[in-house]
Amino acid sequence: MRKIIEVTGLQKRYGAVEAVKGIDFYVEEGKLFAFLGPNGAGKSTTINIICTLLSKDAGTILVDGHELDKEDSAIRDEIGIVFQESVLDPLLTVKENLMTRGSFYHLEKEALNQAINEAMKTTDIVNIANRRFGTLSGGQRRRTDIARALINHPKILFLDEPTTGLDPQTRKTVWKTIEQLQKEQGMTVFLTTHYMEEAAMADYVIVIDNGMIAAKGTPAELKEKYSTDSVMIEPKNREKAIAVLKNNHIEFREASDLLIVDLAQTLEALPILALLEGEITSFQVLNGTMDDAFIGITGKEIRE
Repeated sequence: MRKIIEVTGLQKRYGAVEAVKGIDFYVEEGKLFAFLGPNGAGKSTTINIICTLLSKDAGTILVDGHELDKEDSAIRDEIGIVFQESVLDPLLTVKENLMTRGSFYHLEKEALNQAINEAMKTTDIVNIANRRFGTLSGGQRRRTDIARALINHPKILFLDEPTTGLDPQTRKTVWKTIEQLQKEQGMTVFLTTHYMEEAAMADYVIVIDNGMIAAKGTPAELKEKYSTDSVMIEPKNREKAIAVLKNNHIEFREASDLLIVDLAQTLEALPILALLEGEITSFQVLNGTMDDAFIGITGKEIRE
């Protein structure tokens, strides 16, 4: 698969603070790529540099073959950005906002109208085109933000925490739009998020912490390496179940009326359950999650 973004030796300082410390990574064309990190890790700095919004101190960045600092205009033509905070005017209608933002691309009027109509159709906002942006729901605003980023037909769509503050149902609707772009149009999506269930849908994940790459791999690989499965047991006789676990040198922890045993592998639950046969009211085997993996990598909650 072709590399559409290549970052080599990227460095950035703010005075005495070394925000990005010589990182290397690449993004494959047509993939959903998740770039994760706690606040202050260097994530936003890296993204802003790639998007030509911030200068770098050292390193090389290629975006669709165009070199940063030499072909910035060409890079901007290839990317669309959905910022965490909307940049649209609440007093203008949806279409007026898109016309205003679309005028920055110097398209002929007919071409601009066609691009805007296509973007609205893709994001399913045609029916709200004449409503003021400030009157829209959170999901409608987010889909409008995405439409704004699609006007120039970008090859790469940068999404900076696109569903923050949205309710679960609205988040699902917004993600349906994102998945449609990524799968049906083959668009490369560069995502940052603090919802680990969204990161779990990515093709590849990089975790940055303290200005350096702390881990990288597919979601499955990261969960396998950095998270732990567990079995949660509700015993009939608590004291007896605890005695069985202790006699067999099985480490466990207690949570309310449950006994929890961490597992190196999921199948390790079977002999434990066999030892407690007849003494269990219920049990549940839980797989490690991306939240667990993130904490295992950084030692921090994603929202810190």
